[in-house]
Amino acid sequence: MTTVDHTGSAAAGRGRGSTPPSMIERMTLILDVFEDRSTRLTLEEIGVRTQLPRSTVHRILEQLVRLDWVEHASFGYCLGRRASSLGSGNGSSNGDLRVAAAPLLHELHLQTGMVVHLAVLDGRDSVYLDKVGGRHFASTLPSRVGGRCPAYSTAGGKSMLAWLTPEHVDSLYETQLSRRTNHTITGLSTLHQELNRIRQRRGLAFESGESVRGVACVGVAVRGHDGPAAAISLCGDARTAQLERVAPLVVDAAREISRALYPDLGRPRRGRRAAVAPAETWSADTMDRLLSIQSGQWM
Repeated sequence: MTTVDHTGSAAAGRGRGSTPPSMIERMTLILDVFEDRSTRLTLEEIGVRTQLPRSTVHRILEQLVRLDWVEHASFGYCLGRRASSLGSGNGSSNGDLRVAAAPLLHELHLQTGMVVHLAVLDGRDSVYLDKVGGRHFASTLPSRVGGRCPAYSTAGGKSMLAWLTPEHVDSLYETQLSRRTNHTITGLSTLHQELNRIRQRRGLAFESGESVRGVACVGVAVRGHDGPAAAISLCGDARTAQLERVAPLVVDAAREISRALYPDLGRPRRGRRAAVAPAETWSADTMDRLLSIQSGQWM
């Protein structure tokens, strides 16, 4: 990608007013304005820097978002999963995530004796980046590093889906949800109800036997700049797992990873409204006991 000059115009090298003739050139021009994965731009800023018509920029950005080259959030646009992972296998951002999470995952396992997963959202699925657990119970779980699982069937996956808008969730699951067990959510309306309950619990997700029979999990999303960067989940035997007891440990670990990866996350950002805390459905005492977080904040 070309270097953007200090004026922010990647189009400085061509004649003003001349439009690149091919779609590939226009797409490249748009991608070039993103200097790295931390660059965040509005539609108007991209139009100014590329000197392309606003309608053209919007049309191309829609295609880039659909193909995961660019991400669209409330602030505007940034590089997406595909662009961030070029030349780095699983992606440099995932490498940073695994490094930041590794000691906390091991500590969670030592504290609880349960299997710990680190996963990211990739389209409709959760993709496992790490798995820590004892040999006996961990071996009974079909999850593996690099493996995929429908996000709607796991606690970690649902905790990430809860960050997305209902329209985004609809676009991911246009067809009927496939059943993994008798307890798997298979209806889109039921999924929306579950995601709303997760939002009301400040992002804390539970599941019992929805992905694997006899296995219960609690999951929390790792907060990123514009959505879920990942999710941590604890899994155990559904007959004995005390998920409410270990939930605060998962919350703390997710917050620590988020702070390590995004140290500026708590700072106010120009032009963005602070997130409004959803209404609580549990009692204040129960919420305090489970989450131990400040009112109005997500993980």
